[in-house]
Amino acid sequence: MLNRDVIVGVCGAGAMGAGIAQVAAQAGHRVIVLDRADDALARGRAALAKGLGALVKRGRITEGESEAIAARCSWTLDVADFGPAGLVIEAIVENPEIKRALFQQVEDAVADEAVIATNTSSLSVTALASGRKNPSRYMGLHFFNPAPIMKLVEVISGAETDPSLACSALDLMKSWGKTAVMARDAPGFIVNRVARPYYGEGWRALEEGAGDAATLDFLYCDLAGFRMGPFELGDLIGHDINVAAAKSVFGAYFGRTRFTPSLMQSSLVDAGRLGRKSGAGVFDYAGDEKPAPVFAARARANGDNRLLQKLIGEGAVEYEGARIMRCDGRTALNVAAKTGAGVAVVDFIRDRAAATAIAFAASDEKADAAALSFISACGKDAVRIKDRAGLVVYRTLLQLANCAADAIRDQVASPEAIDIAMTNGVNYPFGPIAFARAAGFERVVSALDAIADECGEAMYRPGEWLRARARRDLL
Repeated sequence: MLNRDVIVGVCGAGAMGAGIAQVAAQAGHRVIVLDRADDALARGRAALAKGLGALVKRGRITEGESEAIAARCSWTLDVADFGPAGLVIEAIVENPEIKRALFQQVEDAVADEAVIATNTSSLSVTALASGRKNPSRYMGLHFFNPAPIMKLVEVISGAETDPSLACSALDLMKSWGKTAVMARDAPGFIVNRVARPYYGEGWRALEEGAGDAATLDFLYCDLAGFRMGPFELGDLIGHDINVAAAKSVFGAYFGRTRFTPSLMQSSLVDAGRLGRKSGAGVFDYAGDEKPAPVFAARARANGDNRLLQKLIGEGAVEYEGARIMRCDGRTALNVAAKTGAGVAVVDFIRDRAAATAIAFAASDEKADAAALSFISACGKDAVRIKDRAGLVVYRTLLQLANCAADAIRDQVASPEAIDIAMTNGVNYPFGPIAFARAAGFERVVSALDAIADECGEAMYRPGEWLRARARRDLL
């Protein structure tokens, strides 16, 4: 099995391959990097030197250590040089035919007991290993880019992967300083499956006119603590890549509706607006400044945060003739129709002290005025959004929890592994199951049902695991 003395082969000297090579070499392994052309190997060497140089500059390693790490890496055009490798990690183009052809060459070069892993982010490990000489030694080791910086590694077991091998690989990744989690071979694994609603719900909010892109991005960051909103993040990743991933997961699950791709985002790709790399995506990068969010009113200097504390604690307050309430999935108009009084619904707020704004939707003009006055009195900026079921941030968090719960039901990973993966793989401020637990599983289920009733779409119905978990809380 795998240990600290194993020689590591890396297929591909691109950004990911060079990054994996750096991680393995820093952990003390001898590393052999394979590519098809000298210029590709030269770029890989340069990437390694740049990564090590950055660590020296930050004082993380010495010049001597940098030289020793680089010396542990050799670079080759000949797959036969993988002969002594006990672990080979493939990090080439996401094409199953090309990967399978490479695996045949690797099989011919390495010993029968050598482990062969794919870094695929979306392809089936089981399918890639199918027909190989010994499919039990094939597995997935999904690193996140940039590999030397991102902590998460998803350790993927295919249908025929030796269970003891997966455990050995998990321990090895941890010895490399990684946060490693086990995942079953399912489309998207953990992160690329569970994260789909972050993009999908953001795009849907934009399509429905809940707010402009800059304002919606601001809300995700300010109210929930995400590092980037879905549109800025999509521009950074590349919308062609993001749309392809969305379509891949959607198709792999035979059109399961929770993973529906965005038509608006697809149109953006058709127009060639791929994001930063093309100079324009959701935002135009010809200038230096991103558009500013739109505020309905600005904060009052002497605001009283205790008002917001009361709203969060009690769920609702009466203020200037209107009911100001935390979102429970229903629209403000829906609640007002049942109560006969004006209502303003407030979106999710993770940290009342850190948030600079409050987003709301009102049932009528009087409730709107009351909400603006209340938010100003709290000392926060006011963001008026469209009155829609679940509003914006709360609806996204609910659907992330829904998708995470589906992954638990489908035995893709444990609740703990999912939260670890989402906080370490895509830097979420909290895991989706931790969010549901803090909010209360019964409240999450009720809110999702309310959204489904309002929208008339089954994609928002809470899954079996969520419902069962909520029922256990009631016992």
